[in-house]
Amino acid sequence: MKTIMISKYIAVQGRFVEALKDGSITVRVGTRLFRGFPV
Repeated sequence: MKTIMISKYIAVQGRFVEALKDGSITVRVGTRLFRGFPV
């Protein structure tokens, strides 16, 4: 499980999918994918 920030006030917690070159990561919540920066 990883927690990411997708905006200034919204955090998402999900299963790690991939790390990107810009430092952000992708997590999966159910069937949806979210990209943001790790907390």
